[in-house]
Amino acid sequence: MTQAPTALITGAGAGIGRALAIEAVRRGYDPILVGRTEGTLLETRGLFPGTDARIVVADVTTPEGRRDIVEAAGSRLDVLVNNAGTLDVGHLRNMKDEALERMAATNLVAPIALTRDLLPALGAARGRVVNIGSVFGDIAYPFFAAYSATKFGLRGFSDALRRELSGSGIGVTYIAPRATRTAAEAEFAALVEPLAMTLDNAERVASEAWRAIEAGRRESFPRGKERIFVTLQRLFPSLIDRSVGAQARDARTLSALEPVSKT
Repeated sequence: MTQAPTALITGAGAGIGRALAIEAVRRGYDPILVGRTEGTLLETRGLFPGTDARIVVADVTTPEGRRDIVEAAGSRLDVLVNNAGTLDVGHLRNMKDEALERMAATNLVAPIALTRDLLPALGAARGRVVNIGSVFGDIAYPFFAAYSATKFGLRGFSDALRRELSGSGIGVTYIAPRATRTAAEAEFAALVEPLAMTLDNAERVASEAWRAIEAGRRESFPRGKERIFVTLQRLFPSLIDRSVGAQARDARTLSALEPVSKT
C-alpha cells in the first residue's frame, strides 16, 4: 500500500493555515498541524476525522519548538508550508520594539531556521518548501512597513534557497496572497476602504496555493490588479511610489489609521 505524502503546516490552528490543511487533506496528504495552541489545532483536526492528521503544539520561534517539529516530521517530509505569521499595523514611529521583534522572529527567522532543520527530511522525499509571503513582499505598503520588510525578506530567502538547492530535488515555492479575511484582518480593517484593498477568503488562498505547489511553480500571485501592480513595482517602482504615497497622505487614510495606530 502506497503511503500518503505528508504536508507539515505551521500556523495551522486558524485562518490560512487551517484552510491549507483542509485543502491538503482533500488532495490526499497526511497533514502535520503545527501551532502554539492545542485547542485550535484540535479544532482543525476535527474538520477531517478519520485521517492520519497529527498535531504538534510548538512555538516555531524557539529552538525547543523547532526540535519538536523536526521530531514529528520524522525522516521524510514531502511538503513544508511555512505559514505561521504575525502582523502589527500603524505609523512606524509608534511601533514598539516588541512588535518589531515578534514580526521578524515569526515571519522571517522562524521559517528560515525551520527549513534549515527540516532539509534532511525534505531531501529524503525530494520534497518542497512553501513559504507563505504576501503581495506586501513586493509592494511595500505604508503603515505596514515592518511587516512588508519581513515578507520582502521571505521572498528573498525563497529565491536564494531555490538557487542553493538547485539539483538537490528539493523545490521552493513562494506564495504571495493579498489581504485575506482571517482573524488578523482586525489589525487593518479600518484601512481596507481608504487603501482600496481587495480581500480574499482563506479557502481561495489555500486552493490557489496548492495548485501552485502541485504544479511545482516558483511563485504564485493572486489574479487581478495586484498582479499588475507587482509587475509595475518591479519595472517602474516610481509609479507605485506616487500612487501608494498619495493613498498614504490622504486624509481618509490618516483618519482611519488613528484607532489602529500603536501609541
